[in-house]
Amino acid sequence: MAEVLVYVDHVDGAVRKPTLELLTLARRIGEPVAVALGSGAADTAAALAEHGAVKVLTHDAAEYADYLVVPKVDALQAAYEAVSPAAVLVPSSAEGKEIAARLALRIGSGIITDAIDLEASDEGPVATQSVFAASFTTKSRVAKGTPVITVKPNSAAVEAAPAAGAVEALAVTFGALATGTKVTGRTPRESTGRPELTEAAIVVSGGRGVNGSENFALIESLADSLGAAVGASRAAVDAGWYPHTNQVGQTGKSVSPQLYIANGISGAIQHRAGMQTSKTIVAVNKDAEAPIFDLVDYGVVGDLFDVVPQLTEEINARKG
Repeated sequence: MAEVLVYVDHVDGAVRKPTLELLTLARRIGEPVAVALGSGAADTAAALAEHGAVKVLTHDAAEYADYLVVPKVDALQAAYEAVSPAAVLVPSSAEGKEIAARLALRIGSGIITDAIDLEASDEGPVATQSVFAASFTTKSRVAKGTPVITVKPNSAAVEAAPAAGAVEALAVTFGALATGTKVTGRTPRESTGRPELTEAAIVVSGGRGVNGSENFALIESLADSLGAAVGASRAAVDAGWYPHTNQVGQTGKSVSPQLYIANGISGAIQHRAGMQTSKTIVAVNKDAEAPIFDLVDYGVVGDLFDVVPQLTEEINARKG
């Protein structure tokens, strides 16, 4: 069976959920070979093996932390040349998509971004994408070279599938461009204790109807009762009620959770583009004609200031 390269997104050896989802998809089209780079790379091996990696290629160097993107592209290209894979899978983050695009250009291959599913075919992997603000679903495959595919978080279930996970050192030679853009400082983001927005299984969002930053506490309380991430519409972010890092939509982040709860959000196309692929959508809005109700699975016509506290209270009671 052909091997499939999987680029590992990890933090000091702790493998992030989108990578484990990639391993599930990689097993559909071949044998996963993971590529872990940077500090803690070797520590990823146990988790990767548990989820199906037959090999784990590792390499650590200061360049991965000190410079942007290019050293990682150099390493992924080295892995590609060592393995000659049937495909290369990368998490569909901002950095992941840049790494994938640069790699595809170097190896003369086509690229598919933001896939939400993968399946095998006689002519190579077939990727499913949600396009035009999630109005259409397409299936496509790369016609030239080795497919390089980025996959959105929450596109597949994390499934344990123990494999050998043999750790091998990857030989990497950095090119002249690797040190072109230096990282001069980092400021850690303050932790909220909530899941990362793009990776969360449940997202609770607030919009213009929240009517002020002080009222986002209602949204946060509901999110915390569900173990969810907090999102916001562009209107709420532009008004300064919630940070831009939590914006869901065409000019914010795209999410595809199992459950999306929209509170006080009208459902403009800009917002729908970032959440329409959610598996189950619930909306709370006092305007029965709001466009959001055209795409929801469950809708509540009511004032969020009445509905959300009751919902939070009921969830906490059932949990207790």
